[in-house]
Parts: sequence; C-alpha cells; structure tokens
Amino acid sequence: MKQHTVFYWLIGIAIAVIAIAASFYFDDSVRDFMMQHQNAAVRNFMRYVSLFGDWPSHTAVGLVLLGLVWRRASEEWTRIFLAMLIAMSLAGLTGHVIKRAVPRPRPSVHTEKPWGGPRFSSKYHSFPSGHVGASTAFFGVLLVARRRVGVACLPIPILIGFSRMYIGAHYLSDVVCAAVLGFLCALVVASLMLRGTSATRRGF
Repeated sequence: MKQHTVFYWLIGIAIAVIAIAASFYFDDSVRDFMMQHQNAAVRNFMRYVSLFGDWPSHTAVGLVLLGLVWRRASEEWTRIFLAMLIAMSLAGLTGHVIKRAVPRPRPSVHTEKPWGGPRFSSKYHSFPSGHVGASTAFFGVLLVARRRVGVACLPIPILIGFSRMYIGAHYLSDVVCAAVLGFLCALVVASLMLRGTSATRRGF
C-alpha cells in the first residue's frame, strides 16, 4: 500500500510540474486567443461566473451545508464540509501571501514588466488566481472524501478558471498554479481531518 501511495504521489507531482511548465509556455497564446474570441453575451456570463465563483459564495454554501448536516447529526459529513471550508481558507491565505510576494500584472494591465515589483494594487494580483485556488481547495476535499460527488463538481472550478481568463483577469499559468495550490491544500487538510473515516477510505 505504501509503495502504491509513493507511486501515485510521484505521478501526481510529475503531472503538476508538466502542467505548470506548459501553462507558462502557453500564457501569451491563450491570452491572445481569449482576446480574439470575445463575445458580449459570453463575457457578461463569465463576469457573473467570476462574481459568484469567489470565496464568499463558496463560504456561504459551505456554511449552509455544514449547518444542515450538523442538525442531522451527521458527524462524517460535518467533518467533510468543515474540512472544505478550512482548505479553502488555507488556499486563500497562501495565495494572498504569494500575490504580495510576487506581484504579477494582470493580462489587462499594459506594462512591459512581466512582474510588477513591490506593488499592492489589485492590478498586480494576477498570480495565482484566488478564485481558482479557493474553489479547487473547496471541491478538492470533496473529491478526496466522496470521489463521485467531487468529480461531478469539478466543472465548477474549471468554469471559474476559464471565466477568469476570458475576462482578462488572469493568465493560464495563474489558473493552473492556483489549481495545484488549491488541491495541495485540500490534500493536506483532508489527510489531517478525514484520516480514518469511512469517507476517506471510500474516497481513495
């Protein structure tokens, strides 16, 4: 079992490294493609996706679900939803620190510098995507705990990531790195809070 776990970790790390490297390579190509295929109706829809895909909406949904399962005395699901909220918070805090440490201009900001220097304006908060990091961490825990339900919810962070690129708020690498960060936070929190539960055993 341990050998299988190490093997899966190595495969996961390799996939993450390749995805991150490829995302930086295709940053400009994807940005140009998005800008060349703008549609007013789609853009308005993507703005709403970005608006409701941020952490406050995820927090509200998580708290409502947490309250419902707590009233039903479901200890297992209470731990799952609590872990989802904590993982999202961890991803949000980590992403915010990275934004401050490595300020990157958003695609919509016209500058010749690839990195913005020590600036605190939201225009230089491109890397990583806070929306994607929070959403991936949130649903990542669900993917670990309840694989089928988690897979069914995966289109949500994917759509959020696409919306952030479509409206010019983030590069492809911002989205991919945020997804990797979010899933790592989900794995860490799930391993600490859901270890030994039937949810985790069935999730893997």
